[in-house]
Amino acid sequence: MANFEAYQEYQRIEDFEEDSPPGEEDLLVHVPEGLKDSWHHIKNLDNFFTRIYHFHQKNGFACMMLSEFFELVQFLFVVTFTTFLVNCVEYDVLFANQAVNHTGTGQNPLDRNKVTLPDAILPSQQCTRRIKENSWIIFLLIMAAIFWIYRLVKVFCNVLSYWEIRQFYIKALKIGMDELCNFTWQEVQDRLISLQREQQMCIHKKELTELDIYHRILRFKNYMVAMINKSLLPVQLHFPLLGNVVFLTQGLKYNFELILFWGPGSLFQNKWNLHPKYKRSGNRLELAQQLSRVILLMGLANLLLCPFILVWQVLYAFFSYTEVIRREPGSLGARRWSLYGRLYLRHFNELDHELYGRLGRAYKPTSKYMNSFTSPLLTVLAKNIAFFSGSVLAVLIALTVYDEDVLTVQHILTAITVLGVVITIARSFIPDEHMVWCPEQLLQCMLAHIHYMPDHWRGNANKSETRDEVAQLLQYKAVFILEELLSPIVTPFILIFLLRNKSLEIIDFFRNFTVEVVGVGDICSFAQMDIRRHGNPTWLSEGQTEASVYQQAENGKTELSLMHFTIKNPRWQPPQESSVFISHLKEKVQHDAQGGPSTQLLLSEAPLCTSLQSNESATGPDNLLASVLAHPILTASGLQGREHRFIPPSTAASAAASVLASLSTSQLAPTSRGHSHGLLPSSIHPESTMYRSDRTIIDSMSNSDSRIRSNALHSEFASAEMSLHAIYMHELHQQSSHPQRTSGQWQNAVPMRDMRTNTGFQAHSGLGSSMSTPVHLGGWREEEEGEGEDEQKINSGSTPKQGTGSSS
Repeated sequence: MANFEAYQEYQRIEDFEEDSPPGEEDLLVHVPEGLKDSWHHIKNLDNFFTRIYHFHQKNGFACMMLSEFFELVQFLFVVTFTTFLVNCVEYDVLFANQAVNHTGTGQNPLDRNKVTLPDAILPSQQCTRRIKENSWIIFLLIMAAIFWIYRLVKVFCNVLSYWEIRQFYIKALKIGMDELCNFTWQEVQDRLISLQREQQMCIHKKELTELDIYHRILRFKNYMVAMINKSLLPVQLHFPLLGNVVFLTQGLKYNFELILFWGPGSLFQNKWNLHPKYKRSGNRLELAQQLSRVILLMGLANLLLCPFILVWQVLYAFFSYTEVIRREPGSLGARRWSLYGRLYLRHFNELDHELYGRLGRAYKPTSKYMNSFTSPLLTVLAKNIAFFSGSVLAVLIALTVYDEDVLTVQHILTAITVLGVVITIARSFIPDEHMVWCPEQLLQCMLAHIHYMPDHWRGNANKSETRDEVAQLLQYKAVFILEELLSPIVTPFILIFLLRNKSLEIIDFFRNFTVEVVGVGDICSFAQMDIRRHGNPTWLSEGQTEASVYQQAENGKTELSLMHFTIKNPRWQPPQESSVFISHLKEKVQHDAQGGPSTQLLLSEAPLCTSLQSNESATGPDNLLASVLAHPILTASGLQGREHRFIPPSTAASAAASVLASLSTSQLAPTSRGHSHGLLPSSIHPESTMYRSDRTIIDSMSNSDSRIRSNALHSEFASAEMSLHAIYMHELHQQSSHPQRTSGQWQNAVPMRDMRTNTGFQAHSGLGSSMSTPVHLGGWREEEEGEGEDEQKINSGSTPKQGTGSSS
């Protein structure tokens, strides 16, 4: 109890009446004697649930605190080492511009003029005198010391708070630290929901739902996603040669959040309530002027701090990337998901590990699409530059092999290094002459994972305009580094001259799209995924939505977010309007599946479809998606089916509908051994699919290793189901928006074959030759993402570990 009183974020609710809704300030809740020292009546549930989530994703207390410690050491090292290099090194001696004469006894005459490293380092007294004489250095060191002390206090507070979270995991959730890496986030979340029934962590609701927890963790991120979706943020810059450029960096995003959510003068009076004055429309102009002044002051503060932030950005980038560039010069040509791309592609109520797992799977097809664009002019120049540079480099290497004294020639090592870098960069512009790309197919494969695509991309995949827009989502790492270096200079001007002009729009946005939810507080109304309020008629919401154009989410984000959240949280009970939409979609799938290809046919085509998309290392779910995407091309080409009969053309939507419809069918035919046969893994929990049946089969898995393997398989097939929904819904949207493009294709598909057979598909189906049992599609578990480690994974195409922490 003393620990909670020492740390204010976890004090009892009776000391914080501002969190109580009107009429419940004096509400008394009986707490059993045995629970007095437990985690109940927590004041700031936003921070509490967020820390629980980060504790799980960052692999526990030891990993988190070690990371915090090394961040402090890293900052101290950068400041100390930079000060040493500026003040304590004699560069004239180091560069041999000043002669050095060693005259000690016993000194070899040949070594008297040889420069050693200690010769270039000044004595400590002289170094200290140089630092004291430079007032600018003294000022910077004082600023750095203040910031480091602030970080030290913050780390100390984190140690206290996360120690409490550690105790919460052990005592309340019954999860030991040695077992944490074996639990998915969904399992932790289920235990949180069960604990609420016993200990009343939230006083305003007897039971918590999955959506309540997501709303608490993602309260401000949902606002950011909605503002990106409605094109309110970020501010686009127009350059004469580059055109419109989306500029969003970590520093600019931090300023947005500081202004809108939690900084001085922000719109929120605390972390869960919008200030009441912003909910009234009477004084919107006055509030807009007030917000404009806040933005102006923040811009001026950024302008004042610009030199210090810029110096730190340059130093950090130099120490972080120089060695990597020297070792792998081509790494600058690699791509990474931009910050704007992550917000644009993010669903409402999508946690970090879910987003990064999805973007990790989308990295390879998106990179292949971007690499399918080549410039013939650049290719010719690159080939010749590589030839000339390689010729000179070959001669230098040959001379070095013949006589190593060549290396002592001035600048010879520099020349070899520069030539190697030039050759590597030049080769990155030379395409693989044996690879053939199909941009339209790659764009469809990319859509299966990113889930969002503007309408004007369809049919224009081979145009440079589409490629430039995709490049804003998946940018070069060199562009990312350049933007971050320019951020301290550009951010003040964006705030002062561009963002201030949108003050009234921002005030109107928060007033119109903020709702109060009992037990949660004020949230973005888009985060409720309310089809009636924010649905789009062209995205299967016709007749179910009352939203105006201003209220509609763009690109079907409400509908796709609802499907994503339903699949990721199968036990969640959606509200009435959402249930009607899901039922309507299910009926539509079942109807369209009657005219689609059989699922066995799709699986039999998987190896061919995978090769068509140049996806050599595809997994089972990837093969299935490849079949769905490439099936219309195969049927349109007139290829015969497995039974040597002509198969009429069909769309990707009908193929996706057939697979989705098989989800329910495959669970209706248990065999005598108690296993089902079809597409879905028999170990998957039957309630995990949206198309679940009343007759269910549950395979118990007591072994911990089996559970971990099963969770990974669950997540892969859950992602595959959502990909199928994205393909299907986009196809129907195109049919609704542009009926002339797709008319006449839906009636030409063969009827779906009987899925309830006792023989599973064989190894040639593309799901693995060692799989002896039939594999289903369903069983949804979470993927896991850590902000630090998986940052590299999603930008290199590998998928983060699914739903569990890392044991390392």
